[in-house]
Amino acid sequence: MTFVDPLAIMLIGLAMGTAIGAFYFFFAARGNKEQLRSLIYPAIGIGLFDFVSGFYMSFAWPMTGFGYAYNMLFGDPLLMFGLLLTISAVMLYKDMHLGLMPILALLLGIYVMVGAYSIVTLHLEKGNDLITAMGLYLFDGIGAILAPIAYLKPQANSANKYLYYLEWIILGIGTIFALIIGYMALNGHLASPP
Repeated sequence: MTFVDPLAIMLIGLAMGTAIGAFYFFFAARGNKEQLRSLIYPAIGIGLFDFVSGFYMSFAWPMTGFGYAYNMLFGDPLLMFGLLLTISAVMLYKDMHLGLMPILALLLGIYVMVGAYSIVTLHLEKGNDLITAMGLYLFDGIGAILAPIAYLKPQANSANKYLYYLEWIILGIGTIFALIIGYMALNGHLASPP
């Protein structure tokens, strides 16, 4: 059986999910409930994709062949991100209070930041790969850690509104890093398929 490496599409799925998260904060800052509701079905679909991909990578993908446990570094947070994105979308659909979701995102952000620390201290990436990996992990990790700002109401001309825009920018930058790595992986995998 040939091993197929779906890392490129997993990274694109991550980028789509973080873009949805970014636009949640952008639309909420603007107070546009219709645009917020337009994120529900894409968030459910992308969240399920990220959850299944992360599950596959975490439990069935033998990533230790490179000498590093990349399934723990990337698969585990992707699995949890997909789960949190899907649950959040369902909660938004049902007009429920955020509950503990921002706190759970914060805990995932800490995991991602520990991953960023590990990338550097364990020399898991080098050169340009280190720069893009750190960009992805730092911006997505910080974005997740800042998720509890969702408890603050973004009223007009308040500092809270600007925090929402800051979160939009941070998650947007994380999205760009995920896209860059994903498209580079696509090109690399097409150049030398298994």
